[in-house]
Formats: sequence, C-alpha cells, structure tokens
Amino acid sequence: QVQLVESGGGLVQAGGSLRLSCAASGRIFNINDMGWYRQAPGKQRELVADITSGGHINYADSVKGRFSISRDGAKNTVYLQMDSLKPEDTAVYYCKAKGTRCASTWCSATIPFDYWGQGTQVTVSS
Repeated sequence: QVQLVESGGGLVQAGGSLRLSCAASGRIFNINDMGWYRQAPGKQRELVADITSGGHINYADSVKGRFSISRDGAKNTVYLQMDSLKPEDTAVYYCKAKGTRCASTWCSATIPFDYWGQGTQVTVSS
C-alpha cells in the first residue's frame, strides 16, 4: 500500500501564508502526478494545483500568482506554498498521488495506484 501524510494546515489571517506538505510512503515504484485539491463546506472538491514527474504544472485560476506547487522526487513529497491567502481559500486541502507500486517481492510486478491523503484544514480569517 501507499500512504499519504499531509501537514502544514492551520489558522491564518487574510494576507498571510501557509506551506502544506504531503509525503508519500510505502512500496512505491514511481509517482507520476502529485497534486492538491480542496473542498469547502457545501462545495465540490476542486483542483488547486498539480505537478507531473516531468515538472508540468497546472493551477486553478483562483490561485494563480498566489500559490506555488513543487515536489521533491527523492522524498516523494509535494509542497504547496500559499501566499496572500484569502477567506475564500478556507477549505480542507487534500493531497493526491498517482503512480505505480510494487506488487511483488523485488518489485518484479507493479500495479497502478491513485490515493488521497486524509486532508488538512486551512482556515483564513478576515
């Protein structure tokens, strides 16, 4: 199995910054995509930003210029630097990772995975 552990959420005033981290662990063969999604109360989960293993990045229009996603391939970790936070950024932020994991000893066989983290609360006060 693969586990995703998020950290870095919290309460911040409008205009402030937070940095989220998500570390993937387990019998990982490779990770193709890692990303951050968020879900506010009463709303659907939406993409915030994602990054491929080749470094291609997508941002939601609402966070462009304020948020920055990065990843450390050696640590299987993705980060989300959030600056100029607004009250409308308040949500539970979820990490997501897609790739392949070892399915046998010596990793002679692999299977794809697509997992979510448990979520971390980000609250921005006005």
